[in-house]
Amino acid sequence: MPERRRIPSLPDRLTGRLPDRLTALRTPADPGFWRSPVRGARFTAVLGLVLLVGLTLVFVTGLLSYAAYNPDLDPVNDKTPGKGWLGFYLFAWPTGPHWLYRLTQGLHVTVGIVLVPVLLAKLWSVIPRLFALPPARSVGHALERISLLLLVGGALFQFITGLLNIQLDYLFPGSFYTLHFYGAWVFLAGFVTHVALKLPQAVRVLRAGIPRGEPGPHAAPGTPTEADTTTAADTLAAPDPLPATLSRRGALAMVGAGSLLLLVTSAGRSFDGPLRRIALLTPRGGTEQGPGPNAFQVNKTAAAVRITPADTGERWRLTVRGPAGELRFSRAELLAMEQHSAALPIACVEGWSTSDQLWRGVRLSDLAALAGYPDSPPDVFVESLQRSGSFRKAALRDNQVRDGRSLLALEVNGAPLSPDHGYPARIIVPAAPGVLNTKWVETLTFGEL
Repeated sequence: MPERRRIPSLPDRLTGRLPDRLTALRTPADPGFWRSPVRGARFTAVLGLVLLVGLTLVFVTGLLSYAAYNPDLDPVNDKTPGKGWLGFYLFAWPTGPHWLYRLTQGLHVTVGIVLVPVLLAKLWSVIPRLFALPPARSVGHALERISLLLLVGGALFQFITGLLNIQLDYLFPGSFYTLHFYGAWVFLAGFVTHVALKLPQAVRVLRAGIPRGEPGPHAAPGTPTEADTTTAADTLAAPDPLPATLSRRGALAMVGAGSLLLLVTSAGRSFDGPLRRIALLTPRGGTEQGPGPNAFQVNKTAAAVRITPADTGERWRLTVRGPAGELRFSRAELLAMEQHSAALPIACVEGWSTSDQLWRGVRLSDLAALAGYPDSPPDVFVESLQRSGSFRKAALRDNQVRDGRSLLALEVNGAPLSPDHGYPARIIVPAAPGVLNTKWVETLTFGEL
């Protein structure tokens, strides 16, 4: 015989509760489909406030990273096609303090990693709204849904590509630099719109006090919970929740614990010693050189870019171009020039950095003087022996060339550069991104950029 369908009883109909068999037929567009007792407006508002602060910091430090590349030296340093007004240049990137890029990019990457559990929890908390019907109830609601699409899509794209870049896994199509640039502006459009629409509501929810459904710790038995008085206002709360196994405070604590774990296992890549060794989830700068003066991190080795001893041996010459013509110097001739020292770190866009290393070599300003600029050194175009890969050619601004700590380095920590650290000569500039500290330098062209 066919199975008989149970008709809801009068109490069921009065309370709005459906039998389990009919509950199973609900679709994601039905609020009753979502039954977690953890979801609620206050839970979402707390996560949203954390993301508001954290994502703002990530975006600002991302803009600073863009400025640090000197994008006005186009198209040498910034090859973003059709960037238009999106590629506005903030200011000339300074050379001091010398640890500036190490700080800003370290914050950019570390805060981004730490926010991953918060972002995932926030998306989980609002997922019922993604299925809500009708898609748009009004112009304001349509604007909110569009901003949500840009926000969620942009955030996921930025976080995924950023995490892949940190792990040195370039699985995405095209240049990370270009993809991340445009993705950032798409995300910002959604982020600003969403904050403008939702911040007043989030503030009101946070001022309400105790999270929905949880009586105060000193409430007398039988005291109505916030759920008894605000159920209609809390559209994120499940109308028919399952029995609670975890409080909302407990869920927030779990999210915080996840962020703390990511902080502990990733932030150390910006420090030396034990902290670097426990940065288990992120590259700590790639290959660690063996013991000795060159024993600090690199992420691009000579072998990886096919630099051979024949390229860097006795036949190597540095070419310097300028109004004085074309000059060529051997390594021995460069060592015979006046040598200067500077204690500077290497800070990479992936977020890792080294402590200060003691570099020694010829000042870029002195080489500019030899090229025909004795008084006011201009910008310089740097070319590497490296024949393929990104940033084998780069430009430095005049303020970077003028700084007395900007060197064509020949030695580090009292020893000649190792092949992986750029032998026979490399650029080292205070506060510059690592990719602008070109290794295996072949040509310096001053002016005319």
